[in-house]
Amino acid sequence: MAKVLAIANQKGGVGKTTTSVNLAASLKFTRKNVLLIDLDPQGNATMGSGVDKSSLETSIYDVLMQYAEFDEVVQRPEASGYDLLPANGDLVAAEVELINEDNRERRLRQIIEQVRHRYDYIVIDCPPSLNMLTINAMVAADGVVIPMQCEYYALEGLSALMDTINAIRDSLNPDLKIEGIVRTMYDPRNKLTSEVNGQLISFFGDAVYRTVVPRNVRLAEAPSYGKPVLNYDKQSRGAIAYLALAGEVLRRNDEAAARAAV
Repeated sequence: MAKVLAIANQKGGVGKTTTSVNLAASLKFTRKNVLLIDLDPQGNATMGSGVDKSSLETSIYDVLMQYAEFDEVVQRPEASGYDLLPANGDLVAAEVELINEDNRERRLRQIIEQVRHRYDYIVIDCPPSLNMLTINAMVAADGVVIPMQCEYYALEGLSALMDTINAIRDSLNPDLKIEGIVRTMYDPRNKLTSEVNGQLISFFGDAVYRTVVPRNVRLAEAPSYGKPVLNYDKQSRGAIAYLALAGEVLRRNDEAAARAAV
């Protein structure tokens, strides 16, 4: 049964979609069966996986609103290798339409439960806001991976995200946990980076992944070619960092499974 990870941070520009696409690709590289769900109306994870969002006939919107079945919408882009539930601007309408629907917070969970047995990992790219789509992702997820930059406003935004996670845990998904915090666009030469990094580790301890994702030109270029960085330049520092992150995710999952078996 798949481990479901929501990649979430309501602050934009922190590397959330970059992490979603490249973590999915790196997990696929380790021979895992992976599904990436693009739950952001901007459709950046779709484009970054090698699918043109403007040419989609159906998308995650149609599955959420029960206009289409999962197998009618899922794709396997050659550029990325994992399965993809793509998104485009149609998803904006879901935010409004879901308000009047039964079990509106559990729509994505119901979809995932039907196909969970097919995959080892399901990665959900959340929108950069705490809306009904993000709530659907967190209700469906086992854990939340939080990408964040080590900058001045990052800890303030993290506090708001923690409140949301706790509220969803209390009311809708008692098993939800913080899977880990990944530091992105990391520049160790910056004094502020070091200060925020120290605060993060002091407060969250082992929840902070040891892997840091550096600022990297190849990582920034890859989406414009519709490829994860691993398939664009596997020797780049960005590709190596996301492979290391995937290794940490796998190791933590194996350790958790071993503890549960005792």
